[in-house]
Amino acid sequence: MSIYAPVAPYIFSDVEVNDPAENETLALADGRRLGYAQYGTPDGQPLFYFHGHPGSRLEARFAHAAAAQAGFRVMALDRPGYGLSDFKPGRALRDWPDDVAEAADSLGIAKFSVAGASGGGPYALACAWGLPARVERVAVISGVGPYQVPGVTKGMRWQNRIGFRLGSRWPALAGALARSVQRGITQRPEQTIDALARAMSSSDAEIVRRPEVREILKADIAEAFRRDSRGAAWDIVLLGRPWGFSLREIEPEVHLWQGEVDTLVPPAMARYQASQIPRSHLKFFPGEGHLLIIDRMPDLIEAFGQ
Repeated sequence: MSIYAPVAPYIFSDVEVNDPAENETLALADGRRLGYAQYGTPDGQPLFYFHGHPGSRLEARFAHAAAAQAGFRVMALDRPGYGLSDFKPGRALRDWPDDVAEAADSLGIAKFSVAGASGGGPYALACAWGLPARVERVAVISGVGPYQVPGVTKGMRWQNRIGFRLGSRWPALAGALARSVQRGITQRPEQTIDALARAMSSSDAEIVRRPEVREILKADIAEAFRRDSRGAAWDIVLLGRPWGFSLREIEPEVHLWQGEVDTLVPPAMARYQASQIPRSHLKFFPGEGHLLIIDRMPDLIEAFGQ
């Protein structure tokens, strides 16, 4: 099956939605290629979307119809080493704003909003910190928080807690963890998605049972390892280490969306981030888990348009 499955389940009946451009690349100043996909409408309000871990630009397929209906142009970027993007040895999380600024320049975009889900949350916050004059609005959905804060991992699945903490100290271990996921999604995709569902809340498991959601998740994770596992491995290192910037230094408004029963990124992480970011707005969703963005995407897009 092609990893570029149709997004038809997410097309609104009263809105004509064109096929997205999912295999785009652009050249950065240092010679690397950055992969991206465009969803929604090509002439809409610009919004950069940052995928989770492991993931890829294809994760934003969930936004396609909602963005088209609301008049948004969603550009989903592959981080270095994921999908179509070249790996960057030794990169830091705080380097990401430079890549995003170059992408925006190449696409002729002066100002834009950013959104990040799960492991993409810190990258959205990095852009809010590093590009305050260009970033207009910020959304973090089920976003990973700093692991060094006491008590911030309360309620997190123990495998995630230990994996990120130890992987951040020993990159070789992070590499082994990433290669394990790569083998799973390559050799046993259905079982890998089932294992993902078992690791999450019951509300998440119900979402994963939907055939159209499973197809997008399989495509998204498989694309993360299009080249190899280095991008996913280095993300474990970066997300588990200090980020290199202070949340208190973030100037734009940040909207944090968090499911109350999330076991991958627990509510404690959202509470801490809200306590540190000066202009933050935290919204909890009772009974919802890590994948709340899938059903809440129209609400999120609408919020950006206000």
